[in-house]
Amino acid sequence: MTSPALTAQQQASVQRRTVMVLSLGQVLGGIAFGATVSLGALLAADISGDDSLSGLATASVTLGAALCAIPLARMAARLGRRRALTLGNMFALAGIAVVILAAGLRVFPLLLVGILMIGAGNAGNLQSRFAATDLAAPAHRGRDLSIVVWATTIGGVAGPLLLGPGEIVGAAIGMPPLTGSYVFSFVAQVAALILYLVALRPDPLLTAQKIATVAAATTGVHAPDRPVAARYAMFAIAGSHVVMASVMAMTPIHLSHMAHGAHGMAATPADVSQLVGITIALHVAGMYALSPVFGILSDRWGRLQVVLFGQVLLAASLGFAIFASDQPWGVMVALILLGLGWSAATVAGAALLTESSAPELRTRRQGRSDSLMSLSAAAGAVLAGVVLSNFQYPGLGIAASVLVVAIVALSPLARRSRR
Repeated sequence: MTSPALTAQQQASVQRRTVMVLSLGQVLGGIAFGATVSLGALLAADISGDDSLSGLATASVTLGAALCAIPLARMAARLGRRRALTLGNMFALAGIAVVILAAGLRVFPLLLVGILMIGAGNAGNLQSRFAATDLAAPAHRGRDLSIVVWATTIGGVAGPLLLGPGEIVGAAIGMPPLTGSYVFSFVAQVAALILYLVALRPDPLLTAQKIATVAAATTGVHAPDRPVAARYAMFAIAGSHVVMASVMAMTPIHLSHMAHGAHGMAATPADVSQLVGITIALHVAGMYALSPVFGILSDRWGRLQVVLFGQVLLAASLGFAIFASDQPWGVMVALILLGLGWSAATVAGAALLTESSAPELRTRRQGRSDSLMSLSAAAGAVLAGVVLSNFQYPGLGIAASVLVVAIVALSPLARRSRR
């Protein structure tokens, strides 16, 4: 283990290596999550035979992340980020195997269990962005965090785009329909696990804890704590995630209905999968592609300003979902803006949460934030299925706008100083 008495130059070198390793891990881990986002609702609707149950797929993946966020954060605080991240990879690998088995047996509850386990693995992916801040200089905290978030673009976009090739591979080796792309996901997860075990050294969190302990003992000065601002950051992150997850989860079902409806679109399963894959890929690109821009802006403008800018983007997205939902291009624009708004709010909100918390409280609050974010999104995904069935896609956009208004209204809380 590296000595806690690192020079500034040594700490910067370790941080650069850490960000590089975490970014590559996010590329690999994002492939499984991107495939599950695209296929989960379709698999759930196909196996259950009921479109209204399709939201349970997204609910399961977010519930899995919620259940594991706090335990993984506690494990990281005791044993380091490396062990926590690799445990997340193991959960995802097991989940992929269960999903494929459930699709072959056509057992709906087993499918939800597998998706839940993939969600548990995604809790590790979420933790990676906080791992990028462990050794980051305050002036570059948003930038470093956002680079790791950005890296998810590659895997997250590749996952949906691998649906078509995955079906070809799956059919060639006898896999159940709609599960072929999980072959790529499984290989990527194995590679990510090996990467973290071998290359994430020294462990960034354990190193940061030692540096903070030595600094406090030497100077007698402890970092301030702003619990009200931290709680607002948690709410902003969770609320923005609910808006994104609820609308995104129902988009494949809405597009499937459009393809079989009155728009004269092709309605073969392959064409529906392609339309869904392209739309979700654009959405995931919106979620991650510009995250470094939002990270740099949060370092320069301030965390709260970028959180609020994210709400503007989310409001524009919901506007397209409400008024242009009967056109494929309208849905695509809505999903791109939805991803951009989520990116701005999540990157800036995570940076706000980290710097509003004293070092000894950061990991605990980060785990709570991820758990709250995932639990809220799970509930939102379930309710989204009900809203879509009764009020269609525009009604879903109207319902989601309530959270955007609440995040803006409560924003003065982020300026509260230390209690």
